[in-house]
Amino acid sequence: MTSSTELTLLIIYAVAFYVFIIHRSLQISRDHYTKVYGLRPGWIFHRLNDVSDAQWRNFRGNLTILTLVFGIFTLVATSCRKYGLKAKGMSVIWLMVSLAYLSYLHGACILYILSIASANFLLVKICGKTKFVFLLWIFNITFLICNRIYEGYPFSLFGRNWAYLDNYRGTFRWHICFNFVILRMISFGYDYHWADYSNRFDKEKHIQRCNNCSLGRTCYQLLQERSLENGKFSFTIYLCYLIYAPLYIAGPIVSFNAFVSQLDTPQKTHSLKQVVWYGLRWIFSLMLMESMTHFFYYNAFAISGTWKYLSPLDIFIIGYGVLNFMWLKFFLLWRYFRFWSLINGIEAPENMPSCINNCYNLESFWRNWHASFNKWLVRYMYIPLGGTRMKLLNVWVIFTFVAVWHDLEWKLLSWAWLTCIFFIPEMIVKSTTNTLKVESSVGKFLYRELSAVAGAITITCLMVANLVGFVIGSSGLKWLLSQFLQKEGLPILGGMFITFYVGTKLMFHISDAKHKRIHNR
Repeated sequence: MTSSTELTLLIIYAVAFYVFIIHRSLQISRDHYTKVYGLRPGWIFHRLNDVSDAQWRNFRGNLTILTLVFGIFTLVATSCRKYGLKAKGMSVIWLMVSLAYLSYLHGACILYILSIASANFLLVKICGKTKFVFLLWIFNITFLICNRIYEGYPFSLFGRNWAYLDNYRGTFRWHICFNFVILRMISFGYDYHWADYSNRFDKEKHIQRCNNCSLGRTCYQLLQERSLENGKFSFTIYLCYLIYAPLYIAGPIVSFNAFVSQLDTPQKTHSLKQVVWYGLRWIFSLMLMESMTHFFYYNAFAISGTWKYLSPLDIFIIGYGVLNFMWLKFFLLWRYFRFWSLINGIEAPENMPSCINNCYNLESFWRNWHASFNKWLVRYMYIPLGGTRMKLLNVWVIFTFVAVWHDLEWKLLSWAWLTCIFFIPEMIVKSTTNTLKVESSVGKFLYRELSAVAGAITITCLMVANLVGFVIGSSGLKWLLSQFLQKEGLPILGGMFITFYVGTKLMFHISDAKHKRIHNR
């Protein structure tokens, strides 16, 4: 069979699969909508809208005021840049506007943020250039855990004289946003620690190899790796970095070095036309999400537990739909805040550069899902823990930290450790195949087919791990497996595996086309 014939058959199968999924999803939503909760009157054809996800509901409900706030922020920042303000001046302006923004969000709880941030700054200045820099991790992880245990510390904990401040805690829980601040505090500390080690990064070699830098632009990695003079590690710039309004609530995560490097010279990687197009694509994606939540009630089924009483086929469709809903939700959240950051001249790494349906191995999935967090983990954890030499061990440390960073829940720890269990065979197989060179056409064919089978297994594992971590919890794993390992569920499991196999083969063709296009440039 030729490659073009195979591609045609794969596309036909994929189209048929999605037509069926859409048709069945509409049926399920129509037949069972009275049994789920989280539905509200919508604006599309008078249909009910699924707003059962609290994070999406809050973002959607506050979109107007967020846009107004960031519009004002942008107007102030643009006006000040015209007067030639550089790093110190811009950091003061952004700090003042961001403090006003945080006062609205957190009210009196801004005192907690400023106190912990000040203590961290002092710790960095004392230990940052010494071998005791590891104390920074102990300090931040302690607060990461305590913030959750004490639910943001009621002021009444400090006595009756402070209790009245609990009436002024703002509109948004400060300790939820503070998880991102903790990543920035660690970034500040270690970038300060590494500031004197300019030989860690070969700038000339990077410029020769990087497509952006070779064209005269500055890529994110170069911004991140360049060393800063000590004057840039001031308290004002540090605090501005921690609470920079466009990226404060949800990121994307940008390192201290990369942020400060763009205070003097705004990003030039993306032209105004590209940024406007980026915003228009976001609006299109928002309309796609609105259509999805008005017609398919995936998340409402999962939240209410109604899907547990459906057939294995419907359970698969809802599980698959929930994961696509989650992807699109985070896609919209992260790109919205990144858009405002780009307008203000600060480029942050793009989260989710690839679609969730275009990942067939664990490593590429996590590199693409929360991509900015992945870059942070590589820089501040993976490489310091030994990099590829200790990969099989440090993956456990990293994913445990990721779980705790998200929240103190057993289901997230279960998700982290399940991911590690699934990760290890993939790393071993990948390491083995990298040492083998397949020359014959038969060998290449077998290698490609085995890779597609491995991809189907990996996608299945990813579905299970993410449903356990973010939907059903570790207690629901037994139920999920029982649904597909019974007589009625085995054919669905087989069909699911074949579909993922076909999907992986289609991804191979997409990857081949990309490589061919790059090669022909």
